[in-house]
Amino acid sequence: MMKSSMISIASVIVAAVSGCLFARDIGKPNIVIILADDLGYGELGCQGNPQIPTPNIDAIAAAGIRFTSGYVTAPNCSPSRAGLLTGRIQTRFGHENNPIGARNEVPGYGLPLTEKTIADRMLQAGYVSAAIGKWHLGGTAEYHPYRRGFDEFFGFMHEGHYFVPQPWENVSTMLRRKVLPGGGEGRRTFGKVTYSTHMGNTEPDYDADNPIVRGSQPVNERAYLTDAWTREAVSFINRNRDKPFVLYMAHNAVHSPLQGADKYMKRLAHIDDIHRRIFAAMLSNLDDSVGEVMAAIRNAGIERNTVVFFLSDNGGPTRELTSSNLPLRGGKGQLYEGGIRIPFMVQWKGTLPAGKVYEKMVVSTDIFATSLALAGVRSMPQTDGVNLMPYLLGQKKDRPHEKMYWRQGGKSAVRVGDWKIVRHGSPKKAGPWELYDLSNDLTESKNLKSTNPRKFEELLQVWQEYESQMIDAAF
Repeated sequence: MMKSSMISIASVIVAAVSGCLFARDIGKPNIVIILADDLGYGELGCQGNPQIPTPNIDAIAAAGIRFTSGYVTAPNCSPSRAGLLTGRIQTRFGHENNPIGARNEVPGYGLPLTEKTIADRMLQAGYVSAAIGKWHLGGTAEYHPYRRGFDEFFGFMHEGHYFVPQPWENVSTMLRRKVLPGGGEGRRTFGKVTYSTHMGNTEPDYDADNPIVRGSQPVNERAYLTDAWTREAVSFINRNRDKPFVLYMAHNAVHSPLQGADKYMKRLAHIDDIHRRIFAAMLSNLDDSVGEVMAAIRNAGIERNTVVFFLSDNGGPTRELTSSNLPLRGGKGQLYEGGIRIPFMVQWKGTLPAGKVYEKMVVSTDIFATSLALAGVRSMPQTDGVNLMPYLLGQKKDRPHEKMYWRQGGKSAVRVGDWKIVRHGSPKKAGPWELYDLSNDLTESKNLKSTNPRKFEELLQVWQEYESQMIDAAF
């Protein structure tokens, strides 16, 4: 009798625990999007750079798939994020340019309210969601993440933020100035703050009217922001391990202002140049953050039911940050490969193959389409992305994308297969077109427009077809 009672009690306990662990629909995988800011194509260890160790980001590639032709939809922050979160080329709805400073608070400057985000869509599929870190999709009330489908928000609304509050304790800082304190040009260090005139401009007022907020309420955050985002992401994972979730972790590292925490500055003391060392400290800190988030997923027992994407929002601004885009030409703000081809990888333990390199074109909008397909969304909205899973699992052998298109102001580009046309210029005066064969010229150093006019006309026609679908920039 006693043995029978004990078995009965044990059965109840097991049932209760099982109910807690498996009450969620395990057919709906979690989606984690880790977005770096201004991280160049050539900076990670898995991308071939041995100078700054990035073992945790590299581990995502080692346990998953690394894309060598992974793109974003714009060469800078806000429009790229608009494309990522809506699954659509942002030029379709006028979010073409990049609001900075006080423009973040101008009415109408933000992700159009007609567009639905991945959080909006996944909410209808039974998901909970959080946005952590940098928003930069509109700084006024109507654009708040709560009003764009997210259940939780911890971060800031504008394009950048100092990583610690003034007086910037426990960090080394490097700031742009037109004129050095005390006069003159060049580089000068005062204590742990270095000033440099090499960019010819002064550091923007990132923190003006741009508090760190939980939800919509300002908080007095004292932690280095990369560490604060990590803390919040781990908390969200632990609190939602029993339900399907979307975690959009949008870092502001390695975006300026350049501030490296003491711990990481000491770790990378062998790098002599202070500019490069601060950048390296920020990247190393970001890498540790990725490691903590991945550990939280493992410790929560949800690793095999969690799809993790890692990518950058655009290429690196090399002169500003030292962020390398090698072997690509150009960087942030440009439509050469260095501005739009970014480090991009995905991991899904137990489902996707490990250590695979995928060379066919993919784009950030694919995250939207793939996530909705995995969530079982029956009525797929219009998207410029595709569900990558059949391609990554070998069920489809063709290319996910044969064509891609970009436009910003006087800059435009189209890629068809391995061929690409690109031009740069201002909104008032577009520059001349250039033609490149990326299969033989990844560095875009041999303009073939004059020697291959037929191919140029073929791509120009594709560009014109895309252009006919777009609208004018809203701001």
